[in-house]
Amino acid sequence: MPAAEHFSLYAITAPGLEPLVVQELHALGVGDAQAVRRGGGVTFTASLEEMYAANLHLRVASRVVVRVASFRVTAFRELERAARRIAWERYVTPGDRVRVRVTCRKSRLYHSDAVAERIADAVERRVGGSVAASEGSAEEEGRDDHAEEDAPLFVVRLSHDICTVSADSSGALLHRRGYRQAVSKAPLRETLAAAVLMAAGWDGTTPLLDPMCGSGTIAIEGALLARRMAPGRGRRFAFMRWPEFDPAAWARVAGTAREAEIPSAPCVIKASDRDAGATAAGIANAERAGVREDIEFRTHAISGVQRALETHGLLATNPPYGSRVGNVAALRNLYAQLGKVARSKCPGWRIAMLSAERELERQVAIPLAPVFATGNGGIPVRLMAGFVPELAQRTL
Repeated sequence: MPAAEHFSLYAITAPGLEPLVVQELHALGVGDAQAVRRGGGVTFTASLEEMYAANLHLRVASRVVVRVASFRVTAFRELERAARRIAWERYVTPGDRVRVRVTCRKSRLYHSDAVAERIADAVERRVGGSVAASEGSAEEEGRDDHAEEDAPLFVVRLSHDICTVSADSSGALLHRRGYRQAVSKAPLRETLAAAVLMAAGWDGTTPLLDPMCGSGTIAIEGALLARRMAPGRGRRFAFMRWPEFDPAAWARVAGTAREAEIPSAPCVIKASDRDAGATAAGIANAERAGVREDIEFRTHAISGVQRALETHGLLATNPPYGSRVGNVAALRNLYAQLGKVARSKCPGWRIAMLSAERELERQVAIPLAPVFATGNGGIPVRLMAGFVPELAQRTL
């Protein structure tokens, strides 16, 4: 692909997190990033190296796709003609097994499998290869691709008779950094953990505490952010298999990312959990992520949190929800204890927690305001954040 060429791109993300992806893209130097009005993604234009960098650096997005073509169709013969004009050879090597994912909404062509068949035929005619049938909805943001991750994926969306064809440049969803092999009960996705930190305004220079760390995802994402380590540094991407992949351009992007890293986190990061198995999983994950020395893991109940010596920091956590682990009645005391510990041990700190139950939020007894609303494992959640009162009770 010519280095000077610019691509029309779409970063897919969980609904509610689009402003954070816009923020990330602006930090990468992409000035035209815009959240899609109905949610679920961000449009932007980028050079080849910027497209590579977006995949490497985005902490909150799930996938980056390249807009290959867009055209109006009202009949299958029109779809066939338009699809055969697409330069599939830029993304597919002869003999590749290609995957097609289709969504049809408010269009005369409404049968997704039939649309997928036409797209598959167009690829076969122009490039050759074995082509899979439709894989279901093109807009399943949370759908992971454990099988055939090396097979090129095309996302096709028909809406109001406009057909948009996109090539997936990411491969496995971007939350799959490669470090999280050990998980605890109800694990938090890496992209959402990063979103919690970014939305709370944490920049990696002040202390971070997660007193219900599970398998350590918030702490690990915090360490990666604090050390300026690109979240995709340990994985491969779909664009690396494209026939026009530019190894020299990728080497420049990856090299710049490595040069930006710092050897250790400039702040204290602590993670604890009452479950020894959870903290063991967190330690193993931190080892794989290359940030084990940046995080202090401990096994104890919330009440065992030590008083913070610093006057400012972030307490960020993903406590159990009534619909996720346990039930609301049994969790009231846990949330009350979280608030009590925050007031006693972290006065003046910022607190941010994911929540699915307003009743449980009230138990914290700290003024909290919603920052974003999204989903976690199919459960509607929102990030609640606020500041722990300075005039806090000094002892439990």
